[in-house]
Amino acid sequence: MKAYSMIFCLLMSVLADARASISVFTCEPEWAALAKELGGDRLDIYSATTSMQDPHHIQARPSLIAKARRADLLICSGAGLEAGWLPLLLRKSGNANIQPFQQGNFVAADYIEKHDVPIKLDRSMGDVHAEGNPHIHTSPENILLVANALYKRLGEVDSDNQGYYQQRYRNFEQRWQQSLLVWQERVKVLQGADIVSHHTYWTYLNEWIGLNVLATLEPVPGVSPSSSHLAKVKKQLSTQEIVMIVHVSYVSERPSQWLSERTGAPVIALPATVDFQGGQTLSQWFDEVIEKLVSVK
Repeated sequence: MKAYSMIFCLLMSVLADARASISVFTCEPEWAALAKELGGDRLDIYSATTSMQDPHHIQARPSLIAKARRADLLICSGAGLEAGWLPLLLRKSGNANIQPFQQGNFVAADYIEKHDVPIKLDRSMGDVHAEGNPHIHTSPENILLVANALYKRLGEVDSDNQGYYQQRYRNFEQRWQQSLLVWQERVKVLQGADIVSHHTYWTYLNEWIGLNVLATLEPVPGVSPSSSHLAKVKKQLSTQEIVMIVHVSYVSERPSQWLSERTGAPVIALPATVDFQGGQTLSQWFDEVIEKLVSVK
């Protein structure tokens, strides 16, 4: 019996070592969900934000600092999205492995072609990012580009499981390509549709679908529209028929509703990102976003 007990304990020890090899700290839920797809039970994943939080405005709380201090890999959107809190978090964490340009620091925006890169910058332009629009996860094609880079980085940080991450990526890519075909067919009905957007959040999604944004409710990014600005937008649209007003979940819906009441266009409130804490997958999130959009047709 003693020999069997020793063998059992050894087996359990081996199984434990095969799981949760590295600790991953993500700035946004979309990268937590992607890491889960690629890393499975080899990763212990934490997301600093939820789907109902604006990732621009987060506090570098002690609990976040403690998580970052223990992380083997940091995954963030980049392009200035976390500029208001991530530098302080990294500095206070004292974790050399996840500092900028280190192997444990992964910036998703580095692997895609960014839109809305400003020619010049000044404070009057509002919350404009010098490196371009950081909300890259809103295009399903961008997700694949980031996934291809991320599985390789996981293999570098955790070389013992390199083959595991590669196989997980291949499986994910196959499933994602199949989903892309379905989504592309679903959104054909929206191609060329004229819309209004509350914010430039959905730039990559709009381009992927082929939506035509006639106006943006925010006068400059990150600044809530005044009544006079909304009146100007309404006047601008007086001779045009818009299909919908696209709203992002974590900002006030009042400006969108105001314009909806005066134009008759429905407000489509989209979840900003995947509900990782609630167990939602990236594929399920895109299903939800696309279903909400095509519901107007």
